[in-house]
Amino acid sequence: MTQKTILFDLDGTLTDSGEGIINCASLALTHFGLPVPDREAMRVFVGPPLRDTLMQFGVRPGDVEEAMTVFRSRYLTKGKYENKPYPGIRELLEQLRSQGHKLYVATSKPEIQAVDVLNHFDLAKYFDIIAGATMDKARDSKAAVIAYLKDQAGDMAQSIMVGDTAFDVTGAAAHGIPTIGVAWGYGQVADMEAAGAIAIAGTPEELFQLLQK
Repeated sequence: MTQKTILFDLDGTLTDSGEGIINCASLALTHFGLPVPDREAMRVFVGPPLRDTLMQFGVRPGDVEEAMTVFRSRYLTKGKYENKPYPGIRELLEQLRSQGHKLYVATSKPEIQAVDVLNHFDLAKYFDIIAGATMDKARDSKAAVIAYLKDQAGDMAQSIMVGDTAFDVTGAAAHGIPTIGVAWGYGQVADMEAAGAIAIAGTPEELFQLLQK
């Protein structure tokens, strides 16, 4: 079997972090007196860069940093633990590691938070590198995170991205990496397909089979 380099998104792919992220985003919007839509509409906060989504919901560009501070004041103490691994993910990672594949995390979440969450759920041990956004904005997009991973990991032949949004697809495509989308997360399957996802997995078991090809 050809060994692959598999890049995983975090929120909406490995863990269901929606409750915590939505609660913290609601707090940030309320802080500025902005309307808080229903939770279904707020699902778009899971996955994309936080700065962009806050402005999409009415936060003015000059207020974004303050909004992010309000968000993180709750997220760092409580919100990041309103979270849980999706059923079957641990078993998937164990299977892939046993086959000798290299596993990385490529997330738009701040790296320090991603490491904390993965350690909390005892998932960090499956990954060679956990890469995310930096607080100084040097890495603030999926494409930038993947560029960093390529610098750190060296040879990334037979690479493939796994994620739940079109941002994962386009960020990986910027580096010539194909993406398998997952249907259990917070993105829209149609959006991932339109962005060029090569396949969509409905369950971790289906994802495992797709990664065998």
